[in-house]
Amino acid sequence: MASRPTKKLPEADLFSGAAGDYTAKDIEVLEGLEPVRKRPGMYIGGTDEKALHHLFAEVLDNAMDEAVAGHATRIEIELGADGYLTVADNGRGIPVDPHPKFKNKSALEVIMTTLHSGGKFEGKAYQTSGGLHGVGVSVVNALSDDLVVEVCRNRQMWRQSYARGLPKTKLIDAGPAPNRRGTSVRFHPDPDIFGPKAAFKPARLYKMARSKAYIFGGVEIRWRCAAALIKDETPAEAVFHFEAGLTDYLRSLINGKPTVTDEIFAGRIDRREEGGHGSVEWAVTWGAAGFSSDGEDVDGFTRSYCNTIPTPEGGTHEQGLRAALSKGLKAYADLAGNKRAGNVTPEDIMTTAGALLSVFVRNPEFQGQTKDKLATAEAQRLVENAVRPAFDHWLASHPKQANELLEWTISQADERLRRRKEKEVSRAAATRKLRLPGKLADCSQKDREGTEIFLVEGDSAGGSAKQARNRATQAILPLRGKILNVASATRDKIMANEEIQDIAQALGVGLGPKFDLDDLRYEKIIIMTDADVDGAHIASLLITFFYQEMRGLIDAGRLYMAQPPLYRLTAGGKTVYAMDDAARERLLKSEFKSNQKVETGRFKGLGEMMPAQLKETTMDPRTRTLARVVIAEDRRENASDIVDRLMGKKPELRFQFIAENASFVRGELDI
Repeated sequence: MASRPTKKLPEADLFSGAAGDYTAKDIEVLEGLEPVRKRPGMYIGGTDEKALHHLFAEVLDNAMDEAVAGHATRIEIELGADGYLTVADNGRGIPVDPHPKFKNKSALEVIMTTLHSGGKFEGKAYQTSGGLHGVGVSVVNALSDDLVVEVCRNRQMWRQSYARGLPKTKLIDAGPAPNRRGTSVRFHPDPDIFGPKAAFKPARLYKMARSKAYIFGGVEIRWRCAAALIKDETPAEAVFHFEAGLTDYLRSLINGKPTVTDEIFAGRIDRREEGGHGSVEWAVTWGAAGFSSDGEDVDGFTRSYCNTIPTPEGGTHEQGLRAALSKGLKAYADLAGNKRAGNVTPEDIMTTAGALLSVFVRNPEFQGQTKDKLATAEAQRLVENAVRPAFDHWLASHPKQANELLEWTISQADERLRRRKEKEVSRAAATRKLRLPGKLADCSQKDREGTEIFLVEGDSAGGSAKQARNRATQAILPLRGKILNVASATRDKIMANEEIQDIAQALGVGLGPKFDLDDLRYEKIIIMTDADVDGAHIASLLITFFYQEMRGLIDAGRLYMAQPPLYRLTAGGKTVYAMDDAARERLLKSEFKSNQKVETGRFKGLGEMMPAQLKETTMDPRTRTLARVVIAEDRRENASDIVDRLMGKKPELRFQFIAENASFVRGELDI
């Protein structure tokens, strides 16, 4: 049979036709602070509440840099009833003389309106600093609809106003200021960026300010807030000054709870005067009954800072602390001849520790613009070399407390090993029977009560679900596409199907007559598929499987359907999720203003969702919605007939059902 010749496209169609749609006029050049307003998430991590308060952190960090450099002793913070936030210090004040590269602009205006400008790059004006990216205060300026900066230098006050990153006024001589010095920044976040309801939270600002005072004992921070804004126990006025630094901070966090050792292991080493890389301060204790951290009971915690900047995701300085404590305690055990410490790991030492760590280093490197994680390699060596000798000395000079800490840590290691052995024993038989497929991510809890297994559509979604899950109570079993339709398959085909066998073995129960609810390994079985037609089809096949082969799960109320969203609606700092078109229209009317520009995104599948989004909307028991699969009492008698008609071998029965019920469908088809 002769093949049909293929039609060859004209060469012009490939190399010239579409080029006219993409020309030089399509290239957009963002100048000044336009990139910040265009993509604020690149600079402050988003436009949510955390990002809003990051503006305060950037301005406060500049004031703290003046204090750490020895030029300021006081910082004043005031939140007004009008939503304006003011941060003022008594440091040197931002320079106001003409900038050498920009003759028509003052240094102040250059700093406020230019990214990557400042006095912290070469280390001449600041030995160490937190705002080292050179974008901090200019980003605050770009994302504020009104900002006023006042500078007092050489007994003279200067003032300049800005709006959305642009100067509203020239630099104004505001008159003599014989008793003032330093910089004051007063600003209001732009509602076009953060949303009309965005506002600073007094409690959050208060905690941020107090933590800064703890980190650097050489500064006094004064706090004031309009009483009308306070909705909790946050004081309207306060003064923070903690000479003992992190030791005082740790005592406030312990709050009278029992500790393993009577004394806090704390210290401070400054290598800068010796020409070293920086300084280290630490305070560590071990909780005998846990701690309260941010309103939650926890076994332990580690809070770290670099150049007064919080690093909630840790980094190299925390690695140095862990190494110093673990090596030091194991070395002490060797000297004491305690061989039981051989199983101790850094996790055993840190699990119940309450640790505070602050480092000051030159030219720190962070992961991300919001500086959540320190990446400076030298910081690990700096911390380990500072803490390890001090810890060795502390253990040797406090033998009673050292022995108590060693015995406590060994007991933590023994408990960890005991739990691991129990888990291995409790699941050993199931593991041998299951030959657990590598794709099954099991949970660690041995008791069935409170555990869940998610049957997830596709490996991509399974990967996101594994990151979003609670490892203690949630197991993940990814499925490869659509499983076998058991209603139309032979028994041999069902028993030979790999996906079905994986499900049965993971659940620990048999199929059909061999099903035993008492062998079920999880409290809940949750079907999690995409919120589209294909997902609904896969869910139908799975429900058919459970109805035919494990009906006891449905009768016992153990089978559930996850309810993932189909749409994400975002405007300003607000994000809501909609499960279908009707919910989307309803939320657009109820959650957003009519003139508000709402960005609508449709999830193509679970695998497209970020793990944090999947956790919040679909997997976290506190925020998710589940639909329990039940058999209605009035349909129980003919349920088998309906399943056979819709899922069985005879397509004419399905056609008949569709013809009889088509009139009940009103615009619900997703084609």
